[in-house]
Amino acid sequence: MQVTQTLDEGLKREFKIVVSASDLDARLNERLATLKDRVNINGFRKGKVPIGHLKKLYGKSVMAEVVEQVVADANRKIVDDNGLKLAMQPKVSLTEDEAEVEGIIAGKHDLAMTVAVEVLPKVELQDVSELAIERLVVDVEDAEVDEALGRIAAENKPYTDKGDAPAADGDRVTLDFVGKIDGVAFEGGSAEGQTLTLGSNTFIPGFEEQLVGAKAGDSKTVSVTFPADYGRADYAGKDAVFDVTVKTVEAAGDVAIDDEFAKSLGMESLDKVKETVRTQIGAEYARVGRQRAKRELLDALDGAYAFDLPPTLVEQEFDNIWRQVNADYERTGRSFADDETTEEEARAEYRKIAERRVRLGLVLAEIGEANDIKIADDEITRAMVERARQYPGQEQQVWEFYRNNPQAQAELRAPIFEDKVVDLLLEKAKVTERKVDRDTLFADPDAEAPAEDDAKAKPKAKSKAKKAAAPE
Repeated sequence: MQVTQTLDEGLKREFKIVVSASDLDARLNERLATLKDRVNINGFRKGKVPIGHLKKLYGKSVMAEVVEQVVADANRKIVDDNGLKLAMQPKVSLTEDEAEVEGIIAGKHDLAMTVAVEVLPKVELQDVSELAIERLVVDVEDAEVDEALGRIAAENKPYTDKGDAPAADGDRVTLDFVGKIDGVAFEGGSAEGQTLTLGSNTFIPGFEEQLVGAKAGDSKTVSVTFPADYGRADYAGKDAVFDVTVKTVEAAGDVAIDDEFAKSLGMESLDKVKETVRTQIGAEYARVGRQRAKRELLDALDGAYAFDLPPTLVEQEFDNIWRQVNADYERTGRSFADDETTEEEARAEYRKIAERRVRLGLVLAEIGEANDIKIADDEITRAMVERARQYPGQEQQVWEFYRNNPQAQAELRAPIFEDKVVDLLLEKAKVTERKVDRDTLFADPDAEAPAEDDAKAKPKAKSKAKKAAAPE
């Protein structure tokens, strides 16, 4: 096998591989020799079939296997001999001339092929010990715990039937309804035995108000207009009419937030409920604080590293992002103009995001490898269980999908690996804590200060693009 490098440009490498016809024939004969002990051919005892006869019967099919193995061997030799770390699978180009292909399979022509590869850039790791990261911290106030307890109590209110009394705000009604647009029932617009608390604003604007005063057994026609920004673009802005039958009307009772209430929730005392609620709120604040610290860390890494990026990796990442962008616009019925930008500007912005993701992915991978970060099998199992739980009623199917799909498991592995690397870096960096209030913690980090004039305002698409680059 003769290997000649023909291109060394940036991260692109190209090699010409030539395997002589005699080498191919020797490989073919070697395979046929192992085959003759396994085949039964009329007129020959097992293991006594001449190689020449086997070549007539199986030569073409076995030579195709030989060529496939030669390609694999050539790729491995290129990587090993040159110490390459590939960004993508090698792209192999063989002759398309039918006569030449037949000659190769027949063992009469040399096999010549071109192998093009993209390699990963060399990432020189930097010291992160001087990296300054700020973690936002929020104390859980008693008022927040009380507010949460109030919501829990509201969700657990007792309800009593009002009989023939009319429905009022705060009452719970049970409904059957059929919704129609232009006289035709639409998907998701019908239900039976649906409960609704009037004044909760959970239905389309205007729907609940028209049920105030209704009594059990009443049939009503409710007319509404879907909001212009409704989640389904085919419904947005359209008028709809609902034929509603009120089945029951129930009044909400009061709930005393005391030890008895705690016991109804399965807790031993009200203090225990408060402790649990405080812990849950604190955990959510810690999660958001870590997320923002992670974002700041990734921003710092993105600014600290500059190297050539594998073009194919960037293109693939951009294609993934762009498909999602277009799917979002199609789903919502919005356009680039609605976000005060153009398709050209959006493409340029999202390509920067693709480059950022690839760059950070390579940096984090290098750091993880240098620090021997591993993902244990039980961590993948837990991630599979968690993903299955997100699909009630389909847990077994989801579990089997991930269990039998290595590529899907790799998608679960990636964020676990990333978080481990981020945790390592946050341990090494100079992390200072700053106490803030809840609103500051949850404020959009990409929110821009009010511009002095319209000329200084940035297109909304840029803010959307920044969010696309933010960590999950």
